[in-house]
Amino acid sequence: MATVAEWIEGARPRTLPNAIAPVVAGSGAAASGDGFHPLAAVLALLVAMGMVIGVNFANDYSDGIRGTDDDRVGPMRLVGSRAASPGAVRRAAFVSLGIGALAGVALLAVSGAWWLLVVGLVCLAGAWYYTGGSSPYGYRGLGEIAVFLFFGPVAVLGTEYTQSGRASGLGIGTAVGVGLLSCAVLVANNLRDVPSDTVAGKRTLAVLLGERDTRVMYAALVVVPLGMSLVLSLRAPWALLGLVSLVLLVPALRRVLGGARGPALIPVLRDTGLALLVWAVGTAIGLALVS
Repeated sequence: MATVAEWIEGARPRTLPNAIAPVVAGSGAAASGDGFHPLAAVLALLVAMGMVIGVNFANDYSDGIRGTDDDRVGPMRLVGSRAASPGAVRRAAFVSLGIGALAGVALLAVSGAWWLLVVGLVCLAGAWYYTGGSSPYGYRGLGEIAVFLFFGPVAVLGTEYTQSGRASGLGIGTAVGVGLLSCAVLVANNLRDVPSDTVAGKRTLAVLLGERDTRVMYAALVVVPLGMSLVLSLRAPWALLGLVSLVLLVPALRRVLGGARGPALIPVLRDTGLALLVWAVGTAIGLALVS
């Protein structure tokens, strides 16, 4: 039976910046038009955290029963390590996704944007079928597209809309930056796992492109949001605070472009996730100062 510490590690708390960043960024965009709504922001955060933890457990379960995690370089997986039964991890996934769904219903009740219920159902399906089902899209090189959409436009603009009733130009620019950096987190993870994923038959985009082109893609994914900071600063000068993320991105880029492999890429995953959060916080502050 897995210990509490192992369950916490299985939830992969290092991925929580992916949940927090879009909500922070979307709230900043809402504040730029004097539309910030604290309760809606808290509910959006609960939605995002429930979804991210839920998808982590869902991936643990689905990859574990397929044997994908039997020879893993990164953080421990509950099913792959035999620390917890597949059924227990699947239940943890359903509970986490359920909490996110309930918070989502509350958010729609507060905002009155009930049409977003359809978007929420798509998000739930996307969370499960990333590695679940008979033909998971994460095994077909589509993970990055889904991450960009769900953590960028959907999460950021959804947060802004449920607070202010609109999706602004500043919000769209911010959504692009958050979405691309979220993709960079996934690419860092998949680059590390190219050897094991290739053996397991998991055709991630990194496997399909190969290590060299994946490293170039990572660089592009982290550089473009920095350019977006410059674009946003034309309307919101303090959005340049997002460039503070360079402190974390420069060492990560050096490792990736320097050819680091396997365990040497684990710090890249950590630093990219933190850079995503720093970029989102800095940008959100800059947008909030517009009003």
